Amino acid sequence: MKTGNKILLWCLGFVAVAAISVAGTLAYLTDQDSVVNTFTVGKVQITLDETKVNSDGTVVEGAERVQKNEYHLIPGQTYTKDPMITVEENSEEAYVRMMVTLNCAEELMEIFGNDFLPENYVKGWDSLKWECVKIGNITEDNTITYEFRYFETVSSAAGEKKELEPLFTKITVPGTVTGEQLKMLNDFNITVVGHAIQAAGFEDADTAWAAFEEQVKP
Repeated sequence: MKTGNKILLWCLGFVAVAAISVAGTLAYLTDQDSVVNTFTVGKVQITLDETKVNSDGTVVEGAERVQKNEYHLIPGQTYTKDPMITVEENSEEAYVRMMVTLNCAEELMEIFGNDFLPENYVKGWDSLKWECVKIGNITEDNTITYEFRYFETVSSAAGEKKELEPLFTKITVPGTVTGEQLKMLNDFNITVVGHAIQAAGFEDADTAWAAFEEQVKP
């Protein structure tokens, strides 16, 4: 091979190596970004309690609210009873209701008629705040249940609690009731249960409570 050709090939080889070397030092134009989603869990939480009272229905001054009282029934006597729901802090918007169940239902109807609740013998019930939407039938175990719904959805902010109006404030035993009749109510109970269900995802209260019943079904 001629000397000139050797020199040319050597130069071309050097150029090729140089080109590869330059290409290896190039930095590509790049970028990146990301989205981070943080999910927190909501809650619906309520508390149901009432004023602590003596057996004659008088208030125990300075006592904390309780979830149980015992009463000694006497004709003509009025007893403090004020079941109240508190929406605990940071609770989501929810529908709220109270279910009031009475045992000795047949005896109650015999003594008081069909209107023992919600109005004739209870005081302080505001039907514009707590609507009585349903009165059940007397069951095989001789109970009857009244359903009261709060008039609007409720929620609470962080660090705050929201106390709703009591369902009622007092119950009265009429003076016309005899001792013999009261003996029929010797084991009489009023059981109040509070319920709450999230408002989000439901068109109205009926839909929400239907879902609640389905969820708690045994």
